[in-house]
Amino acid sequence: MKRRTALSIIVMLLITQAFSQIKSKQKSATMTPTEHYTFQLSDKVTRQKVTFKNRYGIQLTGDLYLPKNEGSAPLPAIAISGPFGAVKEQSSGLYANQMAARGFAALAFDPSYTGESGGEPRNVASPDINTEDFSAAVDFLGIQKNIDRSKIGIIGICGFGGFALNATAVDKRVKAVVTTSMYDMSRVNAEGYFRSLTLEQRTKMLTEMSLQRWEDAKNGTPKYPANGLGQTNEKSPQFVKEYYDYYKTERGFHPRSLNSNAAWTATNTLSFMNMPLLTYIKEIAPRPMLMIAGEKAHSRYFSEDAYKNAAEPKELMIIPNAVHVDLYDQLDKIPFDKLEAFFKEHLK
Repeated sequence: MKRRTALSIIVMLLITQAFSQIKSKQKSATMTPTEHYTFQLSDKVTRQKVTFKNRYGIQLTGDLYLPKNEGSAPLPAIAISGPFGAVKEQSSGLYANQMAARGFAALAFDPSYTGESGGEPRNVASPDINTEDFSAAVDFLGIQKNIDRSKIGIIGICGFGGFALNATAVDKRVKAVVTTSMYDMSRVNAEGYFRSLTLEQRTKMLTEMSLQRWEDAKNGTPKYPANGLGQTNEKSPQFVKEYYDYYKTERGFHPRSLNSNAAWTATNTLSFMNMPLLTYIKEIAPRPMLMIAGEKAHSRYFSEDAYKNAAEPKELMIIPNAVHVDLYDQLDKIPFDKLEAFFKEHLK
């Protein structure tokens, strides 16, 4: 139990403080944000930058991927976002690129307050607004002349897996939903891993964030923690090393990704502490759900528990030997054939 509690505290620091503002020495750090993607654009796909507003008036920026040989019939479409703290030039764009090559219109977008999307202050997350971001993406897709609004699905990666499920439960326009390496951000913040956060620890966190609000109000700007994940060492938890290997190296680094070189506000997790995301997960039915997780992922139990609580039709797919971040970008482990078959079956 002590080990889980210690792990929980480390995870909470990771999520609330994200990653320290250190300068990457990788080659990708020298590239401008507009030209740097962490993957190669398929020669079967076109990519166009688009903007649209959510219900709160925040302008979101995304990349719309289309198959080059799309034909004359309106396309089925997929809205994609995540991981938590990432940008569209990273994992969500890779997914969109792959799905467009398989015949779908795919929109990878930056959530509110991050990346190229609007919203002030910067680097803030919200269970409500980030759920709304998915519905705003559905708004955009549904008014495009080359897209069939009756055939729209969504993919949520990591922390945006929970938002994707929440959005699907409330937004009946979404016909099918997929999550990969899902995090339930409300649960991990409120309880810690495996419910290891004690009431004393939770109260301490809430007290510190509550008091920080006065400091932010006095200063007129939020505090951005300077400490967080810097260099890892042999004592670092394995999942922290895996995050570092993706966000802090040429593999996944991006100048606009706060996980690569910035931080969430010090009070960012306040809204997650008592607003459960998956309360109405059963209301996704009768629309289909596919949840994908790595066999060795530290986050695997989030998908397993959500699967147990959901109603049919549902499917849980465990990828052998995969860890959490493998489903960000490892093409030999992300089951794109399964994703293609799932959406072709259910977006028709």
